[in-house]
Amino acid sequence: MRTLKILFLCTGNSCRSQMAEGWGNSLHPDRYEFYSAGIEKHGLNPLAIKVMAEAGVDISTQYSKLLSELESITFDYVITVCDHAHEQCPLFAGKAIRLHQEFPDPPRLAKNAASEEEALGHYRNVRDAIREYLVNLPSILASL
Repeated sequence: MRTLKILFLCTGNSCRSQMAEGWGNSLHPDRYEFYSAGIEKHGLNPLAIKVMAEAGVDISTQYSKLLSELESITFDYVITVCDHAHEQCPLFAGKAIRLHQEFPDPPRLAKNAASEEEALGHYRNVRDAIREYLVNLPSILASL
């Protein structure tokens, strides 16, 4: 049976889409192939790496990619994780089913944090929301 390919798309591929790819690979390694990309390339966010490591998921070897870097892959599902990517999402050749699941932007939430620990709290909340979504992903996709 062919493994389904799932792309998480965000604006900069630095945080939310990277966390989603990491959770997907951790929770469903044999069921799906997970990828992440951005409309822009902002680099991998170090606080995202840190909070994912706290949860036992290493995303430090992942890297920020543009959508064009994955154009040779035919995706079954494209999941936008921010409104900007959802609005700017290009058309995909083939049968890719587009879904949208907005998650808050941790850097924006943490912008005025008084300490790194306070900032990390915002990242942890988004990390946990993404994990919950990924735990439920098989049933979400089955309901389509």
